[in-house]
Amino acid sequence: MRMRLRQVAFVATDLGPVEQQIENELGVELCFRDPGVGKYGLKNALYPVGDKLLEVVSPQEDGTTAGRLLEKRSGDGGYMVILQVDDLASLRSRIDENGVRIVSEPKGETIAGLHLHPKDVGGAILSVDQSEKWDDWDWAGPGWREHIKTETVTDMVGVAVQSDDPAAMAKRWGTVLGRDVTTQGNESHIELDEGVLRFVPTGDDRGDGVTAIDVRAADGVARTTNLCGVAINFVA
Repeated sequence: MRMRLRQVAFVATDLGPVEQQIENELGVELCFRDPGVGKYGLKNALYPVGDKLLEVVSPQEDGTTAGRLLEKRSGDGGYMVILQVDDLASLRSRIDENGVRIVSEPKGETIAGLHLHPKDVGGAILSVDQSEKWDDWDWAGPGWREHIKTETVTDMVGVAVQSDDPAAMAKRWGTVLGRDVTTQGNESHIELDEGVLRFVPTGDDRGDGVTAIDVRAADGVARTTNLCGVAINFVA
């Protein structure tokens, strides 16, 4: 089964300042605000990073999952990891066999996904989504490719999730996804067809969660900045 990192979502208390930071630091352009997230009590903004997507959501009412995460992790941070697959039906069977709960099943005109319960996999809301065409991505809105800008970053190539026991968390994700786990120093990795899931030791007092994304630097200069409580690693 083909599987790739396609989208990562951050959660922010205040959307506006984070949008400005993302645009300034990554040189990307807003492509869509999805009205569909309103049913979850959210507003959002989506940015293409090459043909991957970076999303920021912000709660607009009390009692949202995103709002609870802001409270639990004491501020802005990572929220969701969204993988694209080409055989959602067989992956769903695997999810069911491993007793992982599905908390939501979003559907678009040419796309469908499964949001997995974070307590069953750990670290983040993991979503696995299938689009009718591999290159399409309805969640990004109409004409999203027209907004791709690659002067600063050209691709999103990895995401890091921190845990007190990264090996155990990686094993849970690997079991659900049907992917092998490898050890790289003190990290555990799951290699995808495009991108890598990195499970890293906890580096702060915020608990389990998405702690970094890795983006390809157009100028080839490695560096790190911080946006929305998440480290942005520019890699060559």
